[in-house]
Amino acid sequence: MTIPAGWEAVIGLEVHCQLLTKTKIFSGASTTYGAEPNTQADAVTLGLPGVLPVLNREAVTFAVKFGLSVDAKIAETCVFARKHYFYPDLPKGYQISQYELPIVEHGHLDIEVDGVSKRIGITRAHLEEDAGKSLHEAFHGATGIDLNRAGTPLIEIVSEPDIRNSAEAVAYLKKLHQLVVALGVCDGNMQEGSFRCDANVSVRRGPDAPFGTRTETKNINSFRYVQQAIDYEIERQIEVIESGGKINQETRLFNPDTGETRAMRSKENANDYRYFPDPDLLPVVVTEADKERIRASMPELPAAKKARFESQYGLSAYDANLLTSETALADYYETVVKASGAEAKTCANWVTGDLLASLNKSGKSIEESPISATQLAGLVARIADKTISGKIAKDVFEAMLAGEGDADAIIKAKGLVQITDEGAIASAIDAIIAANPQQLADYRAGKDKLFGFFVGQAMKATQGKANPEALNRILKEKLAG
Repeated sequence: MTIPAGWEAVIGLEVHCQLLTKTKIFSGASTTYGAEPNTQADAVTLGLPGVLPVLNREAVTFAVKFGLSVDAKIAETCVFARKHYFYPDLPKGYQISQYELPIVEHGHLDIEVDGVSKRIGITRAHLEEDAGKSLHEAFHGATGIDLNRAGTPLIEIVSEPDIRNSAEAVAYLKKLHQLVVALGVCDGNMQEGSFRCDANVSVRRGPDAPFGTRTETKNINSFRYVQQAIDYEIERQIEVIESGGKINQETRLFNPDTGETRAMRSKENANDYRYFPDPDLLPVVVTEADKERIRASMPELPAAKKARFESQYGLSAYDANLLTSETALADYYETVVKASGAEAKTCANWVTGDLLASLNKSGKSIEESPISATQLAGLVARIADKTISGKIAKDVFEAMLAGEGDADAIIKAKGLVQITDEGAIASAIDAIIAANPQQLADYRAGKDKLFGFFVGQAMKATQGKANPEALNRILKEKLAG
């Protein structure tokens, strides 16, 4: 949307990122998604008398990995706190989180929107446990509670209020999503709630005015919904203020069916949660040696990989950005390049063009591709060594999609080997020229477009197998007389 003149939106995002650990943050209960309700709620999760939480070391490692990846400060000592609120899916009556001393502070992510780069500050990222889930639809006149998710480890990533529109918000979210998946700290599955966003939105009359009263729209689980919710909230708030009303500080919910937000409850302040240090958990100490050990275990980050693809493979910024948008896609591409021996740009064209188009059409991810990277490399190699033409390769690709085998097997079975014998190509061209004297005369009289006619006839005569480069060269020589 276009924000009306004289107004500016101020947006900050809080992203809950479920960490990819096998067990919960303070107990050994499983975090596997989709189990029968309440089968993964152990005594610690339920807060039964006498039980004590034990911190999951891997969750701390994942949080440090994230902090290092956004150039943030990693706390030498961080502390867990109890955040008190009363809700049916919070069995202890408090959530273990971090407040005054989070593990990650003062990082940033760089985004790009319409060719313009912008740095978005990250205020903090803190470790905490997730709550359970309230189920309303399956129970008439009642609410069911599933505590399987309770105790699952999260990092809550809080941005600075540096975002000014929904396009910037989505760009930031996509960059963040790409990063945590590439790090291997989160699976990024938004449908399952592994990566979900709360959007804090306010409006003000121009960039020099003080911040307005903000609302928080909770638990938005798709990029499209984030954009819709922010756009709606900006428009709603401006309309309220221009009509003489005031914005209430409140928590709101987004309805994807209507594209609207609605008030859920008044927004709490930090004092309402009565934070205090959890007496059952010791402070966490992260040493320089810990940070270096974790840094050494980190994969190549998306930004570094994009820069390498541009320099190593000579790709454009667009191609490099697309190919490094997912770790699996980048790995697929590099396998094609190395296994085919073909030009990097040719490989990029096949991966970003024909392959991704077919996957998008069938709704499949790169991991589900019916053509493996080594199979596509085999096809590209046959183009590179001139066994087949690029045009024939399209037909071979479709046959590979249909499961008819590898490129070599299809080429052999269908007799698609390219004609590279220039004598045979010349003979075919001579016959075509002899059979079309009028077209020859018209071409030599200046009707250059007839060149395409002769190419088509030559390809037809050779069943599309003639090497296009050789055919065009020989045809030009013959037509010139």
